[in-house]
Amino acid sequence: MNKSVKVCVTGGAGYIASFLIKHLLERGYTVHATLRSLNDDSKVGLLKGLDHAETRLKSFEGDIYNPTDFAAAIDGCEFVFHIATPMQHHKGSQYKDTGEAAVAGVKIIAESCIKSKSVKKLIYTASVMAASPLKGAASGYKDAMDETCWSPLDLPYEMYFDYINSKTLTEKVVLSYNGLGIDVVSLACGLVGGETIQPFLSSSITVLIEQVMNDATLYKGLRELEDLDSKVPIAHSQDVIEAHIFAMENSDMNGRFLVASALLKSAEIASLIHKHFPNINIPPE
Repeated sequence: MNKSVKVCVTGGAGYIASFLIKHLLERGYTVHATLRSLNDDSKVGLLKGLDHAETRLKSFEGDIYNPTDFAAAIDGCEFVFHIATPMQHHKGSQYKDTGEAAVAGVKIIAESCIKSKSVKKLIYTASVMAASPLKGAASGYKDAMDETCWSPLDLPYEMYFDYINSKTLTEKVVLSYNGLGIDVVSLACGLVGGETIQPFLSSSITVLIEQVMNDATLYKGLRELEDLDSKVPIAHSQDVIEAHIFAMENSDMNGRFLVASALLKSAEIASLIHKHFPNINIPPE
């Protein structure tokens, strides 16, 4: 691929997005990154500090709760990575919850890609939380997680009810645009751990290692993911980045894909931690 092409990455200061931008710049791409606010010095500075940022990175304001902002960042790009997702609802907004905001946002972003006439492919960072292999109420799991798996929207989860519904509804909508002037790839990523350029631990990493942290609330989140998918799908951040770039650079790739290198029970995660770090005590419960 001609590395002089422009690509857009939404949610540019996030865990996956910032790491992806780092690799895109290193490989010669020009990147349009969106941030909720260009006045947030910590997030702007994180991206400005990357190699080649001075010459090949341009930052734009873009907020899911004001999705028309994204058109300027998308203009002139050949590929768009939509990674931004609302985690907390903005009370008093035009949307009733994060799910409605995320769906409205992805519609405008997809339509902006089509209207641009320059975008070839929209790559959406989905979640395994939208791909549950549950058969139905109290009836067990399918034999495998595949493209037909969608999480029910009425699960009684405390931690991730809104997030599950938001990611499920949004992924279905974005896939409906596949073939309507653009190709769409949806990457259902497992619980991501590994390298980061952020100066703090992402929520994904903290859930993955919460048994070490002995945090009962985060443990509840880990168990909810295990209940949802039968096991916890896990992916390394480097593999997630390579999957995004692979989806971009292979012109015939479109549709829905799972990004995970292992599926483990929470007890197996605890055993692996204890095996490699025997000095760490994990409570039996």
